[in-house]
Amino acid sequence: MTKTLKCISPIDGSVYAERDIISLDEAKAAIKRAAKAQKQWGQLPIEKRIELVMAGVAKIGEMNDEIVTELAWQMGRPIRYGGEFSGFNERASYMAQIAKDALQPIIVEESDGFERRIEREPFGVVLVIAPWNYPYMTAINTVAPALIAGNAVILKHATQTLLVGENMEKAFIEAGIPADIFQNMFLDHGTTSDLIAAKSFGFVNFTGSVGGGIAMEKAAAGTFTSLGLELGGKDPGYVMKDANLDAAVETLIDGAMFNSGQCCCGIERIYVTASLYDEFIEKAVKIVSAYKLGNPLDKATTLGPMASSRFADEVRAQISEAVAMGAKTHIPKFAEDDGGTYLTPQILSNVTHDMRVMKDESFGPVVGIMKVNSDEEAINLMNDSEFGLTASLWTSDVERAAKIGRQIETGTVFMNRADYVDPALCWTGCKNTGRGGALSSIGYQNLTRPKSYHLKKI
Repeated sequence: MTKTLKCISPIDGSVYAERDIISLDEAKAAIKRAAKAQKQWGQLPIEKRIELVMAGVAKIGEMNDEIVTELAWQMGRPIRYGGEFSGFNERASYMAQIAKDALQPIIVEESDGFERRIEREPFGVVLVIAPWNYPYMTAINTVAPALIAGNAVILKHATQTLLVGENMEKAFIEAGIPADIFQNMFLDHGTTSDLIAAKSFGFVNFTGSVGGGIAMEKAAAGTFTSLGLELGGKDPGYVMKDANLDAAVETLIDGAMFNSGQCCCGIERIYVTASLYDEFIEKAVKIVSAYKLGNPLDKATTLGPMASSRFADEVRAQISEAVAMGAKTHIPKFAEDDGGTYLTPQILSNVTHDMRVMKDESFGPVVGIMKVNSDEEAINLMNDSEFGLTASLWTSDVERAAKIGRQIETGTVFMNRADYVDPALCWTGCKNTGRGGALSSIGYQNLTRPKSYHLKKI
């Protein structure tokens, strides 16, 4: 009997999409075709690969109205926010813009006696395993530069967003990219692990949970397959005495609550200097109390359901445990909170690092806010985490922010902003957030291997 993947819509619990899982033999055959086609793809002029990739990006833009509604059904984001094409296009465009410079050879010597240089060579076939929370933007981070660098790409998308991979495959093939070069596959976890263990890929990029990252490393053990892993996060914000308080509250709370808190670099804990603490709480509560929780297909909705009742249950459990340990809730239960995917956003005070809500990844619309009395205390608290993706510092003093930033164990340091992926900067993390780096020129280094040429002229 054929196994299927089912997208259960968070809107009403219905099966929104269902696709058959392909077999291990079918997947191996497709990867073999990809490896064969990659030889010719990699020989195309880089200008032609860029042209075709950006034509595929434009095709996604043409599908945006349909995509926005599909995303609401698949993972619950309100249609009022218009989807992800702006960021999708920004990231692909930047990686296209820098490709020639990022991939050009490093010339060591060009003389009468020698040519010595280092070139970048594609891995061959790249597997991209993309998450559901920002399904287009997270996928394009690797898909665009991998293709531009001359690789073939296999895309395995999350079950919650089954239609995203199909849409991307359709768009890129219609744009002229060969069908064997960019393939969307419906795979289960076991088949994916078997393919990795069989050395099917030159590079695997995974975005998802820590548990998923561990599974990737176990599957790749002994194969020497290169891995890029973006895993969990528990990103902090720190508001200092000289911060613009209104801007800090607005940005940090939005960073904590947007997309129902389901953001890789969402703000999950906030530390506020003692003199601003009470006012920060007051302003934050006012913002969150004004949210409209509801059906994401309603343009009036500002906060949609969480993608799964399982995820919402974890957030409720963290809040309940924190309250039992002395935390204070500030947002009364919304009428639309159904005990399932529709969840009241919550602000917690009187929190400590003994509570899971301040230590474990929440990935939902809840944030704990703590009072601090010094930079040293804030730094220690920010570093008291198994994760390290981003940190958001709020001050008017650039030197102070840089000094504090050097002491924080994180992949990105923001000053006076949060929850943004800049394609010109390396998107990376440390500790249990994973390893490797996407975007920027470093993204190209991670999607290619160095090859040295030492040519002696006789």
